[in-house]
Amino acid sequence: MTWTQAINPLGNLGLSALVDALPIIFLFCALAIWRMKGHMAGLITLALAVVIAIGVHGMPVHMTLLSAVYGVMMGLFPIGWIVITAVFLYNLTVKTGQFEIIKDSIASITEDRRLQALLIAYSFGAFLEGAAGFGAPVAITAAMLAGLGFKPLYAAGLCLIANTAPVAFGGLGIPIITAGAVTGIDTMAISQMVGRQVPFLSIFVPFWLVFTMAGWRGAVEVLPAILVSGMSCALVQWFSSNYMTPMLPGILSSLVSIVALVFLLRVWKPKKIWRFADEPQATLRVRRYSAGALLKAWSPFIVLTVLISDWGLKPVKAVLDKVTIKLAFSGLDQAIVAGGRPMSVVYNFNWLSAGGTAILIAAIISAMILRVGPGQFLEVFAKTLKDLRFALLTILSVLGFAFVANWSGMTPTLGKAFTVTGIFFPFVAPILGWLGVFVTGSDTSSNALFCKMQQITAEQIGVNPVLTVAANSSGGVAGKMISPQTIAVGAASTGLVGREGDLFRFALGNSIFFTLIVSVITLLQAYVFPWMVPALARATGAAASTGTSSSGGVTILLLTAAFILLLGLVASRQKGSLEALNGRRGA
Repeated sequence: MTWTQAINPLGNLGLSALVDALPIIFLFCALAIWRMKGHMAGLITLALAVVIAIGVHGMPVHMTLLSAVYGVMMGLFPIGWIVITAVFLYNLTVKTGQFEIIKDSIASITEDRRLQALLIAYSFGAFLEGAAGFGAPVAITAAMLAGLGFKPLYAAGLCLIANTAPVAFGGLGIPIITAGAVTGIDTMAISQMVGRQVPFLSIFVPFWLVFTMAGWRGAVEVLPAILVSGMSCALVQWFSSNYMTPMLPGILSSLVSIVALVFLLRVWKPKKIWRFADEPQATLRVRRYSAGALLKAWSPFIVLTVLISDWGLKPVKAVLDKVTIKLAFSGLDQAIVAGGRPMSVVYNFNWLSAGGTAILIAAIISAMILRVGPGQFLEVFAKTLKDLRFALLTILSVLGFAFVANWSGMTPTLGKAFTVTGIFFPFVAPILGWLGVFVTGSDTSSNALFCKMQQITAEQIGVNPVLTVAANSSGGVAGKMISPQTIAVGAASTGLVGREGDLFRFALGNSIFFTLIVSVITLLQAYVFPWMVPALARATGAAASTGTSSSGGVTILLLTAAFILLLGLVASRQKGSLEALNGRRGA
């Protein structure tokens, strides 16, 4: 039995698009206006999509339900598997107390508030986004800045602004992997395109951070630090996203940014220490540690970086893929006719070559280094599953909705409707991603919702869809800072509960400004610099490729080891005790 995908089922494109947009409109209202829980909103959205697919598009019931099941399976593995293992590894460092050492190693490097913002809000926040995501970057870095003596509004606001460019590669590349899963475009092609967009933000954001808090003169005084911080991050972000894997840019670029800035501060200092006028008393207790203690604390992320890098090597991946289990969906495979030909629907359960498996192995090795017993290991894993249960349910429901919408014809109908924007669609594409992240709080969810539509619209107007799919993620990073979920996290971590409106207003203009920057970049890449857009490549299976073109494992190990030793050297030479660090007042 075959069924032909129905596009514009009502015979009026505007009306069909309006009906097909109802689940998305509901999701936006549920999250932004009614403040419904994410998992409940996601489940209802999926149910609405099922009803429209069956009742309006005429999709057979069993195909509709199987499409939802396929999406849920994709949400669970490989996407959910990476989320679980990444947060689990992070939780291990927290449970063993090693994360406190990591925080102190960053906070003890300088007393200048501008440089602390660069190190903590920008570089360390990017590291947290790349390693875990899910609100951790803003919550941790904002609390650190407030503890060091930043005014709470600035502490939270600066961390919201800083948490932009890293979002596209957050949680070990989950947004990029999701974009590849829902579009069928090779993940590396999307990674390469995003890596040719967000580095421009990575260069600009450090300057904008310091300018926001200290003005033009304050920014010029630390311009060397701004340039080193932004340029080093952007270059590594570009290189790792284009030549390695989408799972590493967040971690590698932030580590290099920290290393570069720490090295600079050993040979250069600003003429004077800058602080806020009448800033509150510092409360964060910063301690100093030996290089050995720092190396141990950072070791889980060193192991993670090396394993992820080598796991993505094409020869290694080819060997690991030999045990991949392929599941053909008999009710869907070759049964849906789209674009004049039947679709192949095969689920690849690549349990050994999946990035999440590499992260789990890194967690096991880290547990041995940190002397975590089997009981505590399982306890932390169980707690991680419990903490993530609703977040995972949200991911599963949104992915289920995405595949029902994609295969029933809902998404193609919306994509066709967006062709009315014509040649200006590349400018609009990042704004859609921004809107998706603003409402859902997640670049991953935004990509699941809109990337297929971005692909279809681009194909209709003759633009390489890799550009617009990547722009959805790149534009989405600017929406993170004004998402109600992120605002709530920033307010809670700095004692601003009840002042979320002030924090929103602080970030709103910056969010719109950054989105317009990405829109202009995308428009230029579409028509002026098309050579910057990678060739369209299709993924060969359900799990998109994340293979690397060269090893780099040894280089990464040496780099991160040098990073730890450098931090240890700097931390051990800090003058004064805890009270001296936290009690001094400057201009």
